[in-house]
Amino acid sequence: MDIVPEITRKSITRLINDGKRADGRAFDERRDIFIEPNVIEKAEGSARVKLGDTQVIVGVKPTIGEPFGDTPNLGVLMTNCELLPMAAPGFEPGPPSPESIELARVVDRGIRESELVDLEKLGIEEGKKVWML
Repeated sequence: MDIVPEITRKSITRLINDGKRADGRAFDERRDIFIEPNVIEKAEGSARVKLGDTQVIVGVKPTIGEPFGDTPNLGVLMTNCELLPMAAPGFEPGPPSPESIELARVVDRGIRESELVDLEKLGIEEGKKVWML
């Protein structure tokens, strides 16, 4: 049994040969990016990001808490993801789906490895208080 049906395989092959993506863009052509800040009233910081037809809403809600024992001087970064039913028919309300959990892990890893957030600067009082984002 073929995983990719013949008609799809032909379409993909034609696109590759033409140097195009499925949406008609060239391989090296970027999608337009639009950022709208402050879209969540109850978050300390938020934004809606549109990348082509894809939209993501992100919010940051800082709190003060205790650091982890093995990193007493570092703040805490927590990444969560909600895939809502309005985004696609397969998503359902309720506890996080495996897809939500995996996406949150990928985003978390990307943020940590990029070192965009300096966790040392989120320390308030070593071993006692840190910012938790």
